[in-house]
This record gives sequence, C-alpha cells and structure tokens, in this order.
Amino acid sequence: MTIRFTRRVRAKLTAGLVLSATAALLSGCGADAGPAGRTTLNWWTWDDKQAAGYQECATAFEAANPGVTVKISQYDSADYFTKLLAGFVAGTAPDAFMNSVQYLQQYASLKQLMPLDELMKKTHFDIGKFSVGVDAWKYTDGKQYGLPMDWASAALYFNEDMLKKAGYTAADVRALNWNPDDGGTFQKMIAHLTVDKKGVRGDQPGFDKKHVKTYGIGTMATKDFTGQTTWSPFVSSLGWRLGDKPSWPGKFDYADPRFVRTMNYFRQLTDRGFAPKDGEFASAGNTPSGTDMIGSGKVAIYPGGSWEATQFAQLPKLKVGISPNVAGPGGKRGTSSNSNGNVIWTGTKHPALTWKWVSYMGSEACQSKASASGSFFPSIPASMDASARSMATKGVDLSVFIKAEKDGELLAYPPYANGTAIGSVLEPMFQNFFAHDANDEIFKDMTQQTKKLLAVKD
Repeated sequence: MTIRFTRRVRAKLTAGLVLSATAALLSGCGADAGPAGRTTLNWWTWDDKQAAGYQECATAFEAANPGVTVKISQYDSADYFTKLLAGFVAGTAPDAFMNSVQYLQQYASLKQLMPLDELMKKTHFDIGKFSVGVDAWKYTDGKQYGLPMDWASAALYFNEDMLKKAGYTAADVRALNWNPDDGGTFQKMIAHLTVDKKGVRGDQPGFDKKHVKTYGIGTMATKDFTGQTTWSPFVSSLGWRLGDKPSWPGKFDYADPRFVRTMNYFRQLTDRGFAPKDGEFASAGNTPSGTDMIGSGKVAIYPGGSWEATQFAQLPKLKVGISPNVAGPGGKRGTSSNSNGNVIWTGTKHPALTWKWVSYMGSEACQSKASASGSFFPSIPASMDASARSMATKGVDLSVFIKAEKDGELLAYPPYANGTAIGSVLEPMFQNFFAHDANDEIFKDMTQQTKKLLAVKD
C-alpha cells in the first residue's frame, strides 16, 4: 500500500502533528519506556530478512550499552507506511526506521525526519564508507536525512538444463548483446528457447505463439514505471536515464526516442510470443515468483532482482545460473540500483542514543553480521564481500552483482518527489501501451505528467 498526501491530508496531518507534539511535551509519551530502569529504542522495518539480520546487531548493541533494549518490529509492506503515518500523528512513531526513498520528500517536508549532518560531524561518522545510495538520501535542502542500508540491482537467472538442451552454455548468456532494431544475440537466444505446446521452437517454422509452453524470457511488458528488473537494464545500455538530473529531476523523459524504441521492442517481443503478457501467470490476484516460473519450466530465463539470488539456490534438483544483464550496442551495461535508508524520527525522546544505534547499524561490524544470510546486499563494500563469501559456502555465487558494482554499472535512482502519485498515474498508462490501447503518443503525455507531479514541492 502506498500513501498519497493530498493538501487536505497534509493539513490534517500538520495540525495533528502540532497537537501530538504538544501532548508529548506535557505527558512524556511518544517513546517506549520499557522495563523499569531500562531505555527502549524502537526500530521498524517491512523486511523480515533485515529484521532477523539486524536482531544480531541489536543483541550486540545491548551488550555494549547496559540498560538499553532495542525493540525491532517488522510489519507487512502493505501496512507499514500507514502505521508510520498514524505514528507521526499520534506521537508514537518509532525512534528510527527503515524508509523507502519515495517517501523522503513527503516525510522530510513534514519535518518528521531528523537531519543527520550535525550528528555525523559530532561523532566523526564517515559517510564515505558506503558504496551506494548516499546522495539518494539528501533532501532538497542539501542535508543528509538517511544512511544507506542496502542496495539492489538486476540480473538474468536461467535454467541451466533448458539452455543445455537448446545448445547453449552459461558463457553464451553472459556474452549476450542487444539493440532495439533486431534484438541482437539476445533475441536469437530468446526465440530459440521459446517452445510451444507441440515442441516447436520460436525460431522454427510452425511455431504457435498462442499456445506457448515455455517462454524464452519472463515478463518484460510491465506496468512498473521504473522497470528495474525488466526493461531498465536494456534502455540504460543505450545511455537513457530515468531523470533529467541525477537528483530531484524535473521530468522523466519517456518521450526520448531511445525509450520509445525500447518499449516498442518489448511490446513486439511479447506479441511474437517470446515473452508472457503482464499478468499472464496471475492466479487469484497473485503473480507467481521467479522461482515458480523457472522451477515449473514456464520460463527459461527470468529477469529478476538481486534479492532473489538465494531463493533460486534453494530450488530442489534444479540448477539456476546467474548472468549479468545484456550488453547494449556499444558493449556497455547498466542497471538501476536503489537503496533503502535508515532514518531517525524527529519525535524521538532519545536522539543521541538513537543515533548511536543507527550509526552502529551503519558500521562494517553490524552490516556484516546482518547480511550473512545473503538475503539483502549491505551498502558497505567490505560487508558485501563478507556476505558473498558466506553465501559461496552455501553454493550461491553473487559475483555477478559484485562485479557490476565494482565496474561502475550501478545507476543510482534519483531521489524524486511524489513517487506514489507518479506510480498511480503512470502504471495504467504503461498497461495501456502494452495492451495496444495506446501507441507512441502516450510517452509524450507520460513525460508531461511527470513534469507536473515532480514540480509539486509538498
């Protein structure tokens, strides 16, 4: 669930925040006092894997700080931001919490996030230790409102047995190239890996695109307006970028000819039966995961997120390889990378102690502990290397992602305003295009829509 702050909601929220702040001063509420003689710090996340990982850090922090209890709470993403909003109004929000960059503008403009610059200066905290996501957590006032917690990117997961039967190797996948005109070696492989229900391959005479048993590639015709795991790596390889500026862009240039050609290419790829339509595998409102599609044989190559790597490794009796994203016409690769942030609520009763906890979470010692399961990628390179070594002992090779990061192929998402409003407007427009209910003219309209929405300051 996402939240859109209308002017009416904002007015109510602002009034509520003034009242709750006054009440907090009078009653001392807004923080968990915990057991007698102890101070409890509350930290929230929507990610169950990070909740479990950072619990180890909480235990170590408590041991080093007698009398302090760190209470970690994890809520489903559908409810998480609603609970935060209610907490802001009631004065009961957590001392610190994991935040998504799409809410930076909303929360910072409402004065619910504490700027960290003075705290970092006072404690000599080195923010340069993070490899990804620092600038994403700077607001328009130039201040730092969050510490990067993780990073994510995309890759191609493939069924090794299917590739072998089709005459391909893992090296062939890693060497794929692409262009929006004829699809390059990428399209040749995808067509050959696609098989209809009679066993005819997509590049053979008689292929029946209406009755496909196995698609060469997973869904590319997505409604997602950032396309992180689908079309973004492809159009990024052409030099296109989501925003017209690296931070707080004035528009998303969907009308760029490179973007338009890429969207047309993937619509045609879907029309030819080489990739499923958006929602084709949906059942009772739920879309199967990448492991479902690869494991069931419905998809030979799945464009997925880095956070899925450990899941594929757990599939029984099935070997799933990981390849970098496809190279563009000039041999370059690019993949969008986002970073969730660790932020402090301005209403905390224990700002210094909360910063001590948050800054410890942003240390190599803590991130190495928390990320040992490989379920998320820590923002500190040394911790990422430690996580990769740990996962290698379990048969999970994360080298593709590490190489992309070290080779400078990660393209940071720009922080931008009104992300939830943009999503609600653009997603139906993407759906209309891929459903052939609209054509190229829609991209100019989409660009204009982002201009309006990104210009909204509050």
